[in-house]
Amino acid sequence: MKTKYIDLIEQTYYFPQEEFTINKKNELQFHDIDLMALVEQYGAPLKFTYLPKISQNIQQAKKWFAEAIKKHNYEGSYNYSYCTKSSHFKHVLDEALNNDIHVETSSAFDINIVENLKRRGKISDKTFVLCNGFKRDEYITNIARLINNGHKNCIPIIDNYEEIDLLTEEVNEPFKIGIRIASEEEPKFEFYTSRLGIGYKNIVPFFKNKIEPIEQVSLKMLHFFINTGIRDTAYYWNELMKCLQVYIKLKKICPTLDSLNIGGGFPIKNSLAFDFDYAYMVDEIIHQIQKACNEAGVPVPNIFTEFGSFTVGESGGAIYKVLYQKQQNDREKWNMINSSFITTLPDSWAINKRFILLAINRWQDEYERVLLGGLTCDSDDYYNSEQHVNAIYLPKYKENKPLYLGFFNTGAYQESIGGFGGLQHCLIPSPKHILINKDADGKITTELFAPQQTSEQLLNILGYEN
Repeated sequence: MKTKYIDLIEQTYYFPQEEFTINKKNELQFHDIDLMALVEQYGAPLKFTYLPKISQNIQQAKKWFAEAIKKHNYEGSYNYSYCTKSSHFKHVLDEALNNDIHVETSSAFDINIVENLKRRGKISDKTFVLCNGFKRDEYITNIARLINNGHKNCIPIIDNYEEIDLLTEEVNEPFKIGIRIASEEEPKFEFYTSRLGIGYKNIVPFFKNKIEPIEQVSLKMLHFFINTGIRDTAYYWNELMKCLQVYIKLKKICPTLDSLNIGGGFPIKNSLAFDFDYAYMVDEIIHQIQKACNEAGVPVPNIFTEFGSFTVGESGGAIYKVLYQKQQNDREKWNMINSSFITTLPDSWAINKRFILLAINRWQDEYERVLLGGLTCDSDDYYNSEQHVNAIYLPKYKENKPLYLGFFNTGAYQESIGGFGGLQHCLIPSPKHILINKDADGKITTELFAPQQTSEQLLNILGYEN
């Protein structure tokens, strides 16, 4: 009878997988990284970022679009942009920008990051800076400063009617803009139309009445995005077709319009059973855009994407130690980790997001069904089968045999939503953060980016004197 943890994984999934393997010690490796060696060197809990995965995903997406463009003889170009809100860290932007990409911003301070990147030579005036989000005051001022200082490829994406007036008041020279379409949401949503952008029916009149008369402004881009992301559903294709009809109507009266931004939304791997045909989706998107434009007799647009989670999500991970097991009744065993899900993986409780969860060590031990609890005194600080499709099975808890757990593909949003560097729920400190890279010879290298938070840091934030 096969009762070992490794038997469970191999019987449930195709395993090993490209990024997950088991070494001779029966311990988990992630992209050939010896995770137990990482724990032995730095301790747990810890979070890590494997930087090469960022470049790998960018190059893969570029390849899919290049192949589809070549296959269909598509006459437009493809431009990969990184959605900075997914992770603003310098090491993430530096790695991503090594791949000749562009950036998308969401708020005023993003522009300060762009200016820092320009000073350090990471981007140039040729880099597209696509400015999304609801814009007021400081964000408008910062965008205007960037354009006035010569960044011609800074393109504010108009989110509401008033923004065009605010921009023209502060920008001193001709500039380009985009318009965001307020897409209709899926029926299960609490509202019918996205709060972001301008409604389908209002865009052409808005252009004619407000934008076209302003000689200083030229419309370059139409922006389209839906919350559920890029997926092979009738809903997605229907919304894309509606967007294309708006593009076609605008293109016929606006020669400067030459780009379609299809936003972000590529899913990332959240299970060992994950299956998504990226190449098919890219091919079909290119095909549908070309077909609609050809039938209407208008030139096809240049394509922009704003991949955030897809860029950085699969580069991140978190490792915890099981401190103790609580048997609360005849069925529920709680494995208590030495950190908090609320503070380190906030999406796991805020929006019930799934991550890949695997034991790091003891793969040859027998397994048991457990629930996972965090250190805070909050009843929501847990990770279990109620939030996910499958129950959690891990090697049996043994007091004299430490068990370490890894959560993978956690690189998008968790630090910013969790308040990196600030207060944490119940004052559970942020764990240390490790950067993992490869040198010129392909050897794995590690670097401590941030140590674990100290009590002095938290007390200082709270106003207590040391």
